[in-house]
Amino acid sequence: MATQNRSFRTPRANVTGLGAAHHGTEHFWRQRLTALANALLIIPFLWILAAAYGRDYASAAAIVSHPCSAVVLLLLVVSVAIHMRIGMTVVIEDYLPNRAQRVVAVIANTFFCAAVGLVGVFAIVKLSVGRLLL
Repeated sequence: MATQNRSFRTPRANVTGLGAAHHGTEHFWRQRLTALANALLIIPFLWILAAAYGRDYASAAAIVSHPCSAVVLLLLVVSVAIHMRIGMTVVIEDYLPNRAQRVVAVIANTFFCAAVGLVGVFAIVKLSVGRLLL
């Protein structure tokens, strides 16, 4: 006589969100989503870069501080910072064997990516608002 599994859990409940990190595929999909956003935002970014290339500071600042350009640049900076944090977190979790080192490295990575993103956002906002106030 075969033994029966007497679990009250359904087969779906057994697999939902129960990966090695108990997060399922959340990081995977977030990284793919930010990669898609980055790919779409690179096109207008390159157009802004080409428009500002070779100009003096005042005219380049006018191009970058235009509301449409500023929004594209802000979205790109935020998306790249999030994508960078997710990608480096995956590398840290995969290649650092010591749990304490992993925790410290993930925290440092999060603060670094947040700092990079905030500096980029601050620069774009300062340039945009500064142009409006002049």
